Amino acid sequence: MSLLHILILSLVQGITEFLPISSSGHLILVWEGLARFSELPPGQSESERLILDIAVHVGTLGAVCAYFWRDVTRMVGGLGRLLLGQNTPGARLTLHILVATIPVLVAGYLLKDTVETVLRDGRIVAWMTIVFGIVLYLADRSGMTVRRIEHMNIGAAVAIGLAQVLALVPGTSRSGITMTAARILGFERAEAARFSLLLSIPTILGAGTLAGLDLYRSGNVALGLDAAVAAVVAFVCALLAIALMLRWLRRATFTPFVVYRLILGAALLIWFV
Repeated sequence: MSLLHILILSLVQGITEFLPISSSGHLILVWEGLARFSELPPGQSESERLILDIAVHVGTLGAVCAYFWRDVTRMVGGLGRLLLGQNTPGARLTLHILVATIPVLVAGYLLKDTVETVLRDGRIVAWMTIVFGIVLYLADRSGMTVRRIEHMNIGAAVAIGLAQVLALVPGTSRSGITMTAARILGFERAEAARFSLLLSIPTILGAGTLAGLDLYRSGNVALGLDAAVAAVVAFVCALLAIALMLRWLRRATFTPFVVYRLILGAALLIWFV
C-alpha cells in the first residue's frame, strides 16, 4: 500500500475515532473510495486491511492514554485495589469500565462474522449515521447535566455498556452511542465524553492485541512498517481531536456533530443508491 493511502486512513481514523460521528463508518467509506478512485495493490487481502485498521486504532489508544494519563494511572492502581477488595475512587472507576466493557465483548464474539460481512454494507452505515445522530440530538437536549464520573454506579455502567453493543453496527459510532447513553443518564457533556474515551481503552487494547498476533504470525515486514506509520499518524491526529472536542463540550452542545452526521448520512445514501 502506498504512503498516501496509509496517510489517508490514519488521518481519517485519528480524527474520527473519538468524535461521535462513527470512525468505523468513515473507514469503510475510505476503503470504498480508494477502491473506486485509486489503484489498491491487487494482492490486498481482507486480513491485511484488518491489520491496518487495527493499527490506526492502536495509535488512537495511545492518544487517549496520553491525554487521560491521570485517569489511566488511577485505573491501573485501582485494579490492584479492586483485587484486594478495597473501595477507592480508582477501584470504582476501574470496576465501572470493566463492567461496561463486558456486553460488547460478548456480543462481538457472538456476532463476529455478521459484523464483518453483512453489517458493513454502505446503506446500513448511511442510515445508522442519520438515525443515531438524531438520537444523540434528542438525548443531548433532554438530558440533565448534573452528574460526573465520580457519580457513576454499576447500573449506569451496565446501561452504557449495553448501549455500546449497538456500535458493532458501522455508522452507529461507539463514542457517539456511549455519549448518548451517558447524556440520557444525566452526565455532563464533557464527563460523558471522558467516560466514553476511557471505555475505549480495553476494547481497542483487545482488538490491537489480536491483530498484533496476526501480524507476527504473517511475517509480513512491509505490512509491519505500514502499520507502524499508520499508528503514529493516527496518534497525533487523535490527540488533537480529543483536546478540541473536550474543549468544545465544556461550553457547548453536540449539535455540530449531529448536523455533520445528517449531512454525511444523506450524502452516503446518494452515494450508495
